Amino acid sequence: MKKKNYLIILSCFLAILSIFIMACNGNKNNDKNRLITAEEWKTQYPYQYETYMKDLELDEIVSIPEQYPFLDVIYAGSSYGKYFIEPRGHNLSLTDVGETGRPHPKANCLTCKSSDFTYMVNTEGVEVYSREFNTVYEQLNELIGCYTCHENTGSEVVITHSYLKNALGENIKDYNVNDLSCGQCHCEYYFLKSTDEAKLAYTGLDNMNPEYILNFYIENNVAETTHGLTGTKIPKATHPEFETYLGEGSKHASFLDCADCHMGECTAADGTTFSDHFFTTPLDKPEVLETCKGCHPYDMAEYVHNIQKAVEDRTIEVGQELANMILALAAFKDSGKYSDEQLQPIKDLHREAQWYWDFVFGENSNGAHNSALSYDCLNKAETAINKAMDLMKAL
Repeated sequence: MKKKNYLIILSCFLAILSIFIMACNGNKNNDKNRLITAEEWKTQYPYQYETYMKDLELDEIVSIPEQYPFLDVIYAGSSYGKYFIEPRGHNLSLTDVGETGRPHPKANCLTCKSSDFTYMVNTEGVEVYSREFNTVYEQLNELIGCYTCHENTGSEVVITHSYLKNALGENIKDYNVNDLSCGQCHCEYYFLKSTDEAKLAYTGLDNMNPEYILNFYIENNVAETTHGLTGTKIPKATHPEFETYLGEGSKHASFLDCADCHMGECTAADGTTFSDHFFTTPLDKPEVLETCKGCHPYDMAEYVHNIQKAVEDRTIEVGQELANMILALAAFKDSGKYSDEQLQPIKDLHREAQWYWDFVFGENSNGAHNSALSYDCLNKAETAINKAMDLMKAL
């Protein structure tokens, strides 16, 4: 009898212990009532968490307007010409958006800055985008964490931003999920006027190009700002890495994905292999550069830097031409000699030139993702600039 009681007590203890362990560890895959933080996952995924936190090392503040003096002309009327910094670590994005000199009247500016915000949109609906910025900002604690790419699954890659899923629809199955995971934030988006929600201008790969997006913005009267010198309605290219990498001319998109280059596989001291969650340039990752040698048996870092230097030089060249054209157009407008009908075709060319130039300038790889598309955009920008100058000469 005593033995039977002992077994019953032991069984109850083990059952209680099992419930306790499930509660602590999470039975996380089934927890739909809250966001599971990165901190909570670190015991189960210690190496991923450790490399994820290294992101805080990318904390240098580099002012873009200080590097490119002509931006005060190109972005006149927009705070981009005054406060615009080089991208820092994912874990600093919430700090940066809170401390930037660019005003944020609505919470939609937080779209990709915090997993908490993504969770709020997914559980409370698109009306979250319209809330007052500071009110929502004060509620956010989680940075760009595990939820953004994995929801509450731990390891499964999940697309959590509905605007990407809505844009691609049934075609989403044709895309590499690792590209989609990065592309849901590293993309060209706009805010719908009626709801303030984030949207994409295209519906699939065939329309995922700067020409289609510009035409969509023109037809739907989408503009970031009214240019302070010329009065032109200007759409602002955000950070179109997704569209650039998958765009025409890309040499790697058919057989590599974002994770292959920006994450890579690492081996810990105990022999455990894991995906590197330190999101930085592949040029700083020896294990990634080593895999490139199968196709590129030379100094890959130097090779990429040369590509970036050439694209950067061309971007500066066309940027200066764009600034000069803007100043010329502003002088024509301010002279009072020309009607709106005479100036509008030139303004249209200003919008076109600035869009194509900004599509390259706002993309964060400096040509490394798809130099062919970068040059194509810069050439189109220069063509529009020259047409505008010719029209002014003809007036």
